[in-house]
Amino acid sequence: MLFAMLAFFGVIIIVNLTMAAFATRSWTGLVVKNSYVASQDFNRELEQAKLQAARGWTGDIAYRNGAVVLSLTDKAGQPVVLDTSIVQIGRPAFEQEDHRVEMVHQGNGIYHAEDKLQPGIWQVSVRGTSSQGDYRLDSRLIIKADAGQ
Repeated sequence: MLFAMLAFFGVIIIVNLTMAAFATRSWTGLVVKNSYVASQDFNRELEQAKLQAARGWTGDIAYRNGAVVLSLTDKAGQPVVLDTSIVQIGRPAFEQEDHRVEMVHQGNGIYHAEDKLQPGIWQVSVRGTSSQGDYRLDSRLIIKADAGQ
């Protein structure tokens, strides 16, 4: 009976320790460093989102041939030129692979950032500035293993 009890609780303890180790290595659970400061920026970000929607800019992001590609047009379908554009790339729940890449304007509202992404789900967040206002696009990309990229 002693052996059965030790084996039962031993398995539970080992499983709990293993799961705790996986949890601490994969994601800290931290979304923002300071929630108070983030809350102060919320209204400003909401106003910027309304201004962006009023401009009617339409962005489409994809991963092609080893690069993150953004296509950006205005209401009339004309290309939008950004002064600066940066893409933050990372896994949705694994911050060890988070990184930033500057996007290069290729012409006709196409922005390009070379980056070899492994198969799986990636969170991408584009931030850009122009004389007409700031631009923001948050999206998820799914990279398939057989994509050959």
